Amino acid sequence: MSEIDGASAVREEDRFDVDAVRTWLAERGTELAEDVEVAQFGGGASNLTYSLRDGLHDLILRRPPSGQKARGAHDMGREFRIQDGLRDVFPLVPEMVALCDDESVIGSEFYVMKRVEGIIPRRDFPPGVQLDEKQTRELCTNALDVLIDLHGVDVDATPLASMNKGTGYVERQISGWSTRFRNAHTEDIGDYETVMAWLAEHQPDDVASCMIHNDFRFDNLVLDADDPTRPVGVLDWEMATVGDPLMDLGGTMAYWVQDDDDEFFRQFRRQPTNLPGMLSRPEVVDYYCERTGYTVTPEQWRFYEVYGLFRLGVIAQQIYYRYFHRQTSNEAYAIFGPAAQHLEQRCNAIIGAS
Repeated sequence: MSEIDGASAVREEDRFDVDAVRTWLAERGTELAEDVEVAQFGGGASNLTYSLRDGLHDLILRRPPSGQKARGAHDMGREFRIQDGLRDVFPLVPEMVALCDDESVIGSEFYVMKRVEGIIPRRDFPPGVQLDEKQTRELCTNALDVLIDLHGVDVDATPLASMNKGTGYVERQISGWSTRFRNAHTEDIGDYETVMAWLAEHQPDDVASCMIHNDFRFDNLVLDADDPTRPVGVLDWEMATVGDPLMDLGGTMAYWVQDDDDEFFRQFRRQPTNLPGMLSRPEVVDYYCERTGYTVTPEQWRFYEVYGLFRLGVIAQQIYYRYFHRQTSNEAYAIFGPAAQHLEQRCNAIIGAS
C-alpha cells in the first residue's frame, strides 16, 4: 500500500493494543486483517490520530492524549456524535464507523471513521502539488465557502439541536478560555491578564447562533487529488459546537499567517496562507461578510481578532503545560510555550492600536 502523507511510525508513548481494536471492530461488523498497517499522524497536538489499513479497509482511529486533560476536553463521544449528526446535511464530514466508550479496550475512549482520501494542505503543499496564483485564490474562496455553508446548516433539522445553548456564547467563550488559561498557566509564561480584561470589557452581543467548526484551517481540509482547489472533506471536529459565526471566523484568522507578518509568527505557520493568490486577513473578513450579509467595521473586528489569537494562545499553553510537567516526551511541544508568549504580545499590540 502507498504511504499516506503526514503519517509515520507510531510513537512509543502513543502505542495502543491493535489486537484489542481488531476484536472490538470485528464484533461490530468490520473485520481487519491480521497484517493491518498502523501509522500515526504527527500534525496535531491534541487528540491522537492513527491510520488503520489492510488493503480492504482504510480507517482512521481517534483517541485522547495521555496526561492531564482539561475538563470537557477530548470527548470522543461528542466528536463522534457531531460528525454523525451532520453527515446527512454537510457531506464533507467523514463517515463514522463506530464509537468505543469502554476504556478497558485500549485505556481510553476512541472512535473509528473512514478516511477521506485526498490532499491535506499542511504548512506547505506536498511534493508534486503546485497551484498558480489564480488557482490559489480559487482554493481560498472555495475553502471559505465551506465555512459559510457550515454556518448555514439548519441545526434544528439535525440530531444536534440540543447543543444550542442560546444567546451568551461570546460571554461563555471569554469566561471559559480565561479559566482554561489560568488552569494551565506555568510560571515561565506571561499571564494574559491585560488581554483577558480587555476582552471581558469589549465583548459584543452574539450576532447569530449556528453550527461552527471552531478549528477551521487548511490543514483540517481534504482536497480533491485531481482538483486541489476543491475541498472534499473537513476534519477535526473536536471543538465544534453551536455558537457565534464571527467568533468562529476569528479563530480561523488566528492561524492565517501572511508573508508580511513578523519572523516568529511566520515560523508558526501551519498552512499555506502565505502563497501568492491567498486573500489577506482583511480580505477574508470582507469576503465572508459579503457572502453572509454581516456588517463588521475594522474597529468591531478587533475584538474577534484578539479573541482568536487569545484562544490560540490558550491552546498553545495547554499543550505546553503537558510538556512542562513532563506528561509527554515529545520535544516538538517545547515550542508551544514561546508561541503562547508571542501570541500574548500580538494581542497586546492590537489592543494598544486604538
